[in-house]
Amino acid sequence: MTTPPLPRNESRRLDALRELLILDTPPEERFDRISAFAAKEFDVPMALVSLVDRDRLWSKSQFGFEERESPREESFCGHAIHMPDALVVPDALKDPRFCDNPMVIDKPYVRFYAGSVLRLPYGQVVGTLCIMDRRPRQFDRLDVAILGGLRDMVVEEMFRREEATS
Repeated sequence: MTTPPLPRNESRRLDALRELLILDTPPEERFDRISAFAAKEFDVPMALVSLVDRDRLWSKSQFGFEERESPREESFCGHAIHMPDALVVPDALKDPRFCDNPMVIDKPYVRFYAGSVLRLPYGQVVGTLCIMDRRPRQFDRLDVAILGGLRDMVVEEMFRREEATS
């Protein structure tokens, strides 16, 4: 398993995440609707709105996934936040970054992962909207675009929350 590296702008990224005032807040239907829709749209058993904190991955919303948080070092999303738009892993068992990851070799047995980065309007990436499956699968450009559209909805909702609490 390859531990995700820290972004060069990690301090600013974490500041932006904290300023959202969303970490460790209760589930909200507006985020849950998006993750549930993503799971149904792509016919996958798991979808998350995940935020990459200093040492953990924390889920604001989860569909079909039991754990609300997990170690950042084991997260697919920790790798995804380095991508310009999305990370797609067709078969985690064949990817040296993930083949011996605890999430792959044990519950929930992730084989496929696609995560689209939650990039704030001022450029900081705070997490992903991701989908996962227990079987390998392909993901084409249209799929990436659809996931990106749903991701944009998540970012919009994050700022609606920020405006409501300001």
